Amino acid sequence: MKSIKSNLGDYATLVFDCDGVLLDSNKVKTQAFYQAALPYGEMAAQALADHHVANGGVSRYKKFSYFLEHIVAQHVEGPTLEQLLDRYAEYVRSGLLSCDVASGIRELRAKTPNTRWLIVSGGDQSELREIFAQRKLAEMFDGGIFGSPDAKEEILAREQRGSNIASPALFIGDSKYDFKAASESNLDFLFLSDWSEVKNWQQWCHENNIYALGNISSLLETCTHPE
Repeated sequence: MKSIKSNLGDYATLVFDCDGVLLDSNKVKTQAFYQAALPYGEMAAQALADHHVANGGVSRYKKFSYFLEHIVAQHVEGPTLEQLLDRYAEYVRSGLLSCDVASGIRELRAKTPNTRWLIVSGGDQSELREIFAQRKLAEMFDGGIFGSPDAKEEILAREQRGSNIASPALFIGDSKYDFKAASESNLDFLFLSDWSEVKNWQQWCHENNIYALGNISSLLETCTHPE
């Protein structure tokens, strides 16, 4: 599999996905999609949850739009897009405030003092900034915290144009979409598997020559030693 730099301090920028990388929140969000869509029935709600898992990292705006356009039967009455988004946000907020934070994240920050850190997530940008501030984590991300409604590709391109993402840069993610976005932006990519919802991730990583580790602690142990 493709290697990454053995000393993370050699990267000018580290870009982190949020759910499944920094926070153990994938299951929180899957359940929130299901609960938000329940007014349309259990089958529709499960179909949305399945669509969410199959498209990890894509914004909630696109997923709920897809739900209303392709999953919900025509002429079936239920919550509007804005109401679905509000229901989802209500369900997910408490989970984001209480779920586990990746072990070793502060130690990794201390070992990469000259590296700029950013979050580029499919989560709602305002929600992310509020959650990370409340959990006393925001100060680690000196490059900023970014999310939807902008797509990850758009955020990466914009921050590269403004030199906020300087090369060499590493994107740390847990979804196929993270890999796609990183590849299109010519960023190195590291897949973290422990909290990921990607099925058969070992085969997928092998087929795509992707370097994989379990979690942030594994990254701390194997990738921050002096060269």
